[in-house]
Amino acid sequence: MATRKKTQAAQTEAAAGEETPKKAAAKKPAAKKAAKKKTAVKKTTAKKKTAARRRGADGEDLPTVDADADVEEEVPERRGKGPHYLVVVESPAKAKTIKKYLGSGYTVKASVGHVKDLPKSKIGVDVEDDFKPEYTVIKGKEKVLNELKKMAKTVDRVFLATDPDREGEAIAWHIKEELGHPDSLRVTFNEITKRAVQDAIAQPRELNQDNYDSQQTRRILDRLVGYQISPLLWKKIRRGLSAGRVQSVAVRLIVEREAEIKAFQPEEYWTLDALVQGPQGPPPFKAKLSRVDGKKVELKDRATTDGLVAELKDAPFTVTKVDRKERRRNAPAPFITSKLQQEAANRLHFTAKKTMTLAQKLYEGVPLGEEGQTALITYMRTDSTRLSDDAVTQVREFIGQKYGADYLPPEPMVYKSRKSAQDAHEAIRPTSLEYPPERVRPFFDAMDELDMFRLYELIWNRFVACQMKPAVYDQTAADITAGRATFRASGSTLKFPGYLGVYGAGLTPEEESERDKAKAAGEEGAEDVVGELPPLNEGEVLTLDKLLNEQHFTQPPPRFSEATLVKELEERGIGRPSTYAAILSNIQDKKYVEKLESRFRPTDLGQMTNELLVKHFPHELDVSFTASMEEKLDQISDGGASWKTVLHDFYGPFKETLEKAEAEMRDVKREEIKTDIACEKCGNPFVIKFGKMGHFLACSNYPDCKNTKDFKRDAEGKIVIVEEETTDEKCEKCGKPMVIKRGRFGRFMACSGYPDCKTSKPISIGVNCPECKVGYLTERRSGRGKIFFGCNRYPECKFAAWDRPLAEQCPQCASPYLLQKFSKRDGAYISCPNKECDYRREVVEPAIPGASVEAAPAPTPTVEA
Repeated sequence: MATRKKTQAAQTEAAAGEETPKKAAAKKPAAKKAAKKKTAVKKTTAKKKTAARRRGADGEDLPTVDADADVEEEVPERRGKGPHYLVVVESPAKAKTIKKYLGSGYTVKASVGHVKDLPKSKIGVDVEDDFKPEYTVIKGKEKVLNELKKMAKTVDRVFLATDPDREGEAIAWHIKEELGHPDSLRVTFNEITKRAVQDAIAQPRELNQDNYDSQQTRRILDRLVGYQISPLLWKKIRRGLSAGRVQSVAVRLIVEREAEIKAFQPEEYWTLDALVQGPQGPPPFKAKLSRVDGKKVELKDRATTDGLVAELKDAPFTVTKVDRKERRRNAPAPFITSKLQQEAANRLHFTAKKTMTLAQKLYEGVPLGEEGQTALITYMRTDSTRLSDDAVTQVREFIGQKYGADYLPPEPMVYKSRKSAQDAHEAIRPTSLEYPPERVRPFFDAMDELDMFRLYELIWNRFVACQMKPAVYDQTAADITAGRATFRASGSTLKFPGYLGVYGAGLTPEEESERDKAKAAGEEGAEDVVGELPPLNEGEVLTLDKLLNEQHFTQPPPRFSEATLVKELEERGIGRPSTYAAILSNIQDKKYVEKLESRFRPTDLGQMTNELLVKHFPHELDVSFTASMEEKLDQISDGGASWKTVLHDFYGPFKETLEKAEAEMRDVKREEIKTDIACEKCGNPFVIKFGKMGHFLACSNYPDCKNTKDFKRDAEGKIVIVEEETTDEKCEKCGKPMVIKRGRFGRFMACSGYPDCKTSKPISIGVNCPECKVGYLTERRSGRGKIFFGCNRYPECKFAAWDRPLAEQCPQCASPYLLQKFSKRDGAYISCPNKECDYRREVVEPAIPGASVEAAPAPTPTVEA
């Protein structure tokens, strides 16, 4: 300690320029130049040992971290007088924002995420030594760490201000171990505002051992599963596959939903509505058949329905009961991570990954003109609906001033979080009501970040709405009797908009779920009620215009969208909201699922992998087991469970299952299923093999005969060969007809003489490339399976568009092409690609397949022959 004080004193003296004349005269020109730049380096040889002790919950001292001893090192001089501090955050953008709120004695540096992790080249966990992890510095992070180490040697204290979650706690711990500073403390803040940052710095704490152990356990579990099952999949199916404790369960949900859809048998049913008019005359209104003979009725066939129609067509329709009441629709809770992802998918058509990427930027800060880098939302990874008292007070004042006292509840609204919620942070909300959407919109426009603005506006509106009064409807329901049948008519009008004045009338995922449950239970009034009924009184006789009987068939459960899959994972307790975006991206990147029309479908590879994993790892891929493991991780974080005990309990049975699977799992890679279909080229039978594109037929005489065919199965399961689609175009090399084939990135033309002739080319969509004016545009598929359109001369020409270009000149600005677009709100339409041109027209005919729902930056295509 004395050595440290002497070093600091010498550095302070040098920084202040207090030198003897003799020393000053002895300076060399280079040293003078260095002094002017204030970057003087003083070499010292000292024996330093700094111990950063971690103390567990039981008070036991944990291993210490020692800095290099007895080495000659370069120590940067301190700048200025007084204490100096280093604040370490994760991202440069966050560092820039925080720096504004701290004084000159603080240096804010970014670690750029994790600095240490388990090695990629091996499992990195010593199972025999109580699951001891082997952490190594991540490749490429050496420079960042060296800079942090140099800076740490000149400061009095290090503040570890990584993200306020368990992963952030682990990053902070690793940084502390690497820096080896004796005075390193943890600070956390839910929002990057001046008060939050300064309050956190004023109240630092020690690192949380339990949070670190919980995150470390998750990392070790994922490594044990992924690094031991994945090689098995490489061996048995194909290289490049991966299994995950959570991602494999997500794939299972999608595969099982697809199986439900295929096994679904539609059932016929009929509905009967009466179009009637009140005593006042037109317009008529509709009443639905509710009961027959006082009982709920189900019309299963035409005969029954037609018989009832014949019975009722001459019967008088009389109002027997009228209910008038107010219906209140409460405001939704403020956003948690999963609900933000769902609403952004439903309202903005964003993927979960895109939502979290934009939210991260809003949290870290965006440039707001003279105000500089400013954080606009609180931390975006949270499962709590809790709001701070200050935030509630501010928003209530805002509501009262902007919307009036009628919109303000007498008491603040409080929302309950889920039982499984960690409740570590507030809900997602704006950091300050000084930045309403209309004020910051120009800055987003200047950055060309419309989507980021739309997400911020959604978060703002949800936060304001959650503290407003409910919407109030006047709802009328009338029972109308005709013979032995009772019809029910419902209508409602908005009496008081309440929170809808801010958040809009669209149903939230929670409301949709409640409505669907009510419909499934057959509850009256579960259908959407729109419009107003005419004045009705009991005893009035209505005029029947017509009876409307319509045939229907029950529908299978829908495929998962991003929003509904996130909702399913959340409700089943699988994973954590902060992991959902990564899970959804990974299962698409690995080609286990593909997204068609915004819905997930399993690929052949996904179905095959899931089948083998569920068969050989039934316990590990069980949904309830995965959810229970999340609960155990929470218990570790709360100090109620030992991380080593959890790992021992898991690994014993898992190891036995793994050994059994290695011996018994099907070897799909080498598997050949014989068929009775003969190869037309050599006469040998075809066999079914599994490859990159799924199952296919291959000649059993391979490699002498390399004939392959695509196939499908009919309703009876019989193999039907899918014939190649021919074209009138001839191969420019050999003259044989070109045929249409499909590859990893979509359809393309190839010579029918393959493998003797390997000529291939993309398929034109009939539009010349507007950029290079030499090539033509083709339809392709990105690595994520999404269709886009690019020039056939790629990479010489990198033109690409998500929306289908049309060979039609814009009538307003003469753009050489137009775009076919599609949105859920407006349907199909055609517009000009020129942002300065507002030409647009509707499309009457069906939209051309491949039109995009949302605009996105042009991708960098990957071409495959």
